[in-house]
Amino acid sequence: MSEQDRQHVVRVPGSRRAKLTRVEGTTAEPHVRDERTAGTTDDHGPNDDRMLREVPPHY
Repeated sequence: MSEQDRQHVVRVPGSRRAKLTRVEGTTAEPHVRDERTAGTTDDHGPNDDRMLREVPPHY
């Protein structure tokens, strides 16, 4: 990857955020992930019940 193939940070006057330059061959669309699902009720480990009952000390 050469220096020209990389994105560069461009400061925008009057803005709190900077912008990145575009790189050829890329798109602005986010990557699509497979939807995550929680485990079934049959997937219990030996400590699951205890961990679900415990509450962190800052609550």
